[in-house]
Amino acid sequence: MKKINFLEHVLPHVVAVGIFLIVTLFFFKPAFFDNKTLEQHDIQQFLGSSKSIADYREQTGKEALWTDTMFSGMPAYLVSVEWGNKAVGFLKRILSLGLSHPICNIFLAFVCYYIMLLAFGIRPYLAIAGAICFGLSSYMIIGLGAGHNGRIGAIAFMPLIMAGIHLAFSNRKILGFGVTTAGLALHLRENHVQITYYFLMIVAIYGLIRLIEAIREKNGMDFLKTIGVLIPAVLIAVGTFFGPLWALTEYSAYSTRGKSELVKTTPQPTSGVKSDNAAVKSDNTKEWAFEYSNGILEPFTLLIPNFYGGSSNTSLAENRKSETFQALQNLANQGNEQMVNQLYNFTRPYWGPQSNTAPYYGGAIMVFLFAVGCAFAERKYVWWLATVSILGIVLSWGSSFPSFNYFMFDYFPAYNKFRSVTFTIIMVLFAMPLLGLMGVEKLWKQGLDKSAKRKLLIAFGATGGLCLLLWLFAGMFGFTREMENQLPAWFVDALAADRKSLFRADAFRSFAFIAAAFIMLYFDVHKKISPVGFYALLIFMATVDVAVVDSRYFSENNFKRKRDNTFFAMNEIDQDILRDKSYYRVYNLQWQEARTSYYHHSIGGYHGAKIKRYQDFYDSCITKNTQMLGADYQRQQLDFNRYTALNLLNIKYIVFGTERGAMMQNTAANGPAWFVSNILKVNTPTEELEKTCSVDTKANAVIDVSKFQVSSTEADSTGTIRIVTHEPNYLKYESNAQGNSLAVFSEIYYPGWVATIDGKESPVLRADYILRALEVPAGTHTIEFRFEPKPYTVGNKVTTASSWLVVLVLVGSLGFSLRKETQAGKKV
Repeated sequence: MKKINFLEHVLPHVVAVGIFLIVTLFFFKPAFFDNKTLEQHDIQQFLGSSKSIADYREQTGKEALWTDTMFSGMPAYLVSVEWGNKAVGFLKRILSLGLSHPICNIFLAFVCYYIMLLAFGIRPYLAIAGAICFGLSSYMIIGLGAGHNGRIGAIAFMPLIMAGIHLAFSNRKILGFGVTTAGLALHLRENHVQITYYFLMIVAIYGLIRLIEAIREKNGMDFLKTIGVLIPAVLIAVGTFFGPLWALTEYSAYSTRGKSELVKTTPQPTSGVKSDNAAVKSDNTKEWAFEYSNGILEPFTLLIPNFYGGSSNTSLAENRKSETFQALQNLANQGNEQMVNQLYNFTRPYWGPQSNTAPYYGGAIMVFLFAVGCAFAERKYVWWLATVSILGIVLSWGSSFPSFNYFMFDYFPAYNKFRSVTFTIIMVLFAMPLLGLMGVEKLWKQGLDKSAKRKLLIAFGATGGLCLLLWLFAGMFGFTREMENQLPAWFVDALAADRKSLFRADAFRSFAFIAAAFIMLYFDVHKKISPVGFYALLIFMATVDVAVVDSRYFSENNFKRKRDNTFFAMNEIDQDILRDKSYYRVYNLQWQEARTSYYHHSIGGYHGAKIKRYQDFYDSCITKNTQMLGADYQRQQLDFNRYTALNLLNIKYIVFGTERGAMMQNTAANGPAWFVSNILKVNTPTEELEKTCSVDTKANAVIDVSKFQVSSTEADSTGTIRIVTHEPNYLKYESNAQGNSLAVFSEIYYPGWVATIDGKESPVLRADYILRALEVPAGTHTIEFRFEPKPYTVGNKVTTASSWLVVLVLVGSLGFSLRKETQAGKKV
């Protein structure tokens, strides 16, 4: 048995983890040393959305499977349910060395990419540079700053899965089995299906390349054996996500990501609230899917961060030395403050085609090494990673390249379920350091003969030479947007001059980094510099390259002292509403925000996939009532009986500000439940929605009899019904009526809710397009609703068992491989 050599087998990895830890601590030092926390917009909204769920968990030890504080009610497992995959979470804490969430995701990106590079045969110290460039790419840092923790976490674990797959195909099947199982389980736990979908494209192309290789070498049996090893790994890992996946699959049919049931689209709301389901932007349309698409030249920001000026969320006028600032200052000196304020809105440095974006900088050094990889790496890996990169870029173009991307939308399975196709740029960022460092390894081994020198010069010319040409001939670009053509010429000239300056500065900056990397690589291959010196210089320069650009968009300003976070501080409106201890809902006219959900049962919220019918109802009914309310408020002629859609949702308070007085109390809300006197039968969802918007919802219930059967069209509305208990998963009512009645509940209809009357199960009907209803016999009764969704009650058992199996598989495969390889005298 060969003994483990500490200097050769252990120390490089200790150094690597140490460097990753130092970089993480330094880059996020306010969180570690100044008692500050990341201020993330999306996470603030998440905290509002999940507050009631967390409170219920803390108070009862149980999971709230339904949240009643957002969009009048929706499944809580779309927000913040804890599934039975805690064992996988334990693995994540070990890998991240206990670093706090979400900062640990960047550290994990370093570690997982490092492991993948090792699996592909990259020297440990060389792999450190590639891992840092991947983890500190501006895409990752900006995403973390915005609060896209699930997306960044999912990306962080992609390399670990790829490492396992490659190990399995490299005759290390047991180790590959364990690493793939653990990597995929950790990846799926982050719950970002869109990133998983794009990663499957990377894996599919790898598999295709491997299949072609097996056919050429007549080694198909080994290929099938490897697939036979990986399939169980995938099944076990998917088992850890079985419950959430089942829930997401079920919900997708009911969400705004699913197909509309309406024959015709609903009208575009004019209340000033952006809709997810407006007539001109249905969730299934190409316009919705490709709303965020890169311009054709946008991927150049991988090489030159300020190719399009930088971020769309900054201003040129912030720099007092800029020509834009001087132009506005001169205008202000003339006393035209109004025009200054108007023009300030056009001072952003970004001049590309998107409305809101930031660069995807991957590092000039890594782009250069990617070109080196294309020239020197094994052809199968070049075909794989070059194809992945090209596909990622083309897909990110979205509507800018409709001939290909519209075809993908129409015909490629499930592709039309996602928007923000700019996410596919991660495919390029994934490929660049891997192919680049494989190229460096191959170049280092073969040396610099005449052919190799020519290839290296071509790689330098294709990247550094391009940057130099762009620096010299920057004037070929206009540096303005089409909408800016109507602005004063002197102002547009100032904008263009500043943007050109940013462009040229970054073009030369990238050239300088590439030239330095080229010289270092040349000397390293010629043995003119020690390996240790080369490693140290490359790690340092690659880190500086990406980190300095990151600092433009992520700084100490992204952190706030924990005690200074006042986003959820209770205001006067909150205090006034909370004095009412009855059950009701609150309508904040902002609607798409979750701060209201922190304290109240809100009809609005913040989520990317609302229940489809609820969105329909909002677009068709709530917006009309809101317009009526606004007009009546202006005339001081409020009549709450007119706002039947608001009353149907039991909206008792309407909020339009934060200070006392910016609130209206609705005295005509229908309440938590009521008996109706008339049942209006319809036969299509379109009729159902139109009728619901136009009738008195207190007296009438609209039911689609093509899906739900009711006994008659009349009912006893003279009875009483009151809510007794209201919990996330359980509702209890008491009713009393002299005749058979139809009770309508101001609760959102969704499968999984089971109703009983005096303990006997009763079918739940859907009334008024979105609500639950029950046929209640005469007399006094106890009515109960329990939310018992099978994706959780059944799926969570599979999730729990699979999670512990992942731990056993990983530990077993690592132990087996370590023992086998040390006995064989191989490197560990």
